[in-house]
Amino acid sequence: MNGVQLLLIVGVGIAVTSVARRHRVEPGWLIVVLAAGASFIPGVPRLELDSELILALVIPPLLYSATRGASFAGFGANLRAITYLGVVTVVLTAGVLGWLSSLLLPSIGLAAAFVLGSVLAPPDTITTVSHGAEIGMPRRVTSILTGESLVNDATALTLFTIAVAAVNGQHATWYGGIGEFFRNALVGLAIGLVFTLVALVIRKKLGNPTLETALVLLLPFTAFLTAEAAHASGILAVVAAAFSLSINLALDPKHQYPGGHLTRLQEESVWRVVDFLLETFVFAYIGLQLRFVLEDLADSPDTGVVKTLVAAGVLLVAAIVFRIAAVFGLFGRWTLRHRGVQRRIDRDPRFRASLARRRRGGEPLPPPTTKETALVGWTGMRGILTLAAAAGIPETTTAGAPFPGRSEIQAIALIVTLGTLLIQGTTIGWLARRLRFDLTAERAENHRLLTEGRRLVAEAATGEDDASYDAQRLALGVAVHERRLPEHVARELVEEVDLRQAARPLAQ
Repeated sequence: MNGVQLLLIVGVGIAVTSVARRHRVEPGWLIVVLAAGASFIPGVPRLELDSELILALVIPPLLYSATRGASFAGFGANLRAITYLGVVTVVLTAGVLGWLSSLLLPSIGLAAAFVLGSVLAPPDTITTVSHGAEIGMPRRVTSILTGESLVNDATALTLFTIAVAAVNGQHATWYGGIGEFFRNALVGLAIGLVFTLVALVIRKKLGNPTLETALVLLLPFTAFLTAEAAHASGILAVVAAAFSLSINLALDPKHQYPGGHLTRLQEESVWRVVDFLLETFVFAYIGLQLRFVLEDLADSPDTGVVKTLVAAGVLLVAAIVFRIAAVFGLFGRWTLRHRGVQRRIDRDPRFRASLARRRRGGEPLPPPTTKETALVGWTGMRGILTLAAAAGIPETTTAGAPFPGRSEIQAIALIVTLGTLLIQGTTIGWLARRLRFDLTAERAENHRLLTEGRRLVAEAATGEDDASYDAQRLALGVAVHERRLPEHVARELVEEVDLRQAARPLAQ
């Protein structure tokens, strides 16, 4: 990739995004289509990047940005749904698509078929979640999909590692894979938390919004690369760093310092620009690969273009249908168990009393509604991780033989990614509107919480000095700690306080 290509992608991305938003069209999907068409223009060079470079430069900041806006409490409240989607569904999808691949492409072998299954397993919901409010997603659906995106990549990469090891003739077991998954997860989380503590200490000493913002921009890359070097989950390291840093900087009074409000406001704008640039690049990169992957496939002597395209079409349909079936199956089972518990509560006073003692921390959330389940099931677009994993397949095995089915796997990964983006990505907003979610109660509750939060801020205000603004933020932090306000409302109000404090010199 050269500088001219990169500048063209960014420039065209700005123009396409501007036009798309005027016509209320999701710009990412339009960029994919235009880039795929542009790849067939004679003379267009191939946009080539090393898979490890893609993972290291694109995934960490996108994941960090998505996580920093997420609610830790929302993640915990929806942990059951997130586990179903981010772990159980990914494992089942990898198994089903791997088995189906072995039937469609028997020449690549069973182990390579499961490599393909693990490549196709994880959906990429980050971009959809970032536009959730625009397309009318309920907050709970947004929380579930955000949590899923933070977990499923780590699950899929673990499965991918096991499958590649099997192709190389190494002895890999499910028990060993589970143990490796938990080791990777725990070490990755620990690395993310350690870097957060270091960043919190350094940030106070810099005393300059530009330097403080640069430090935060460096954090996701540092956490990711360090964790990967330790053979741990770089993805979970980034998630841990984003969660812990954003919560502490916004709501913990121990990490408030003079000028911190200016840095928080600057970071909000910087991360919006970073998100736009990276999303534009990712969608353009996906589309621009189409012609060249098909050419590579034509040169492959094993399977042939037609058979691979047929397999890609079948796997595309299977990936979409199986996610819907898995989501309805898992959430439906949860609903049946929930109804059973409710019936037992109604008829058994002793069970009701015992359950009340165990739930002193509050009632757990009920299963998602049928409409919420349908929207979650349809949000199964594949993205950059699928392409990066496919590109990361080695050219040869450890024995020196060509890696079986490498060209076919890469072609199918691209076609399935493009297909899900164009089929599901372009219709997710339509489906959300068609389901006619009644958000009246949710919006009324959000308005009530904002009103309550503003009342707390007004009571804490004592003037226009820095101590007054610190007291206002402290009041919001205490309200979150006492569970009177949720995190997302408190963060919105902290931003309002920051804006007033930043505008204060202009008003004087």
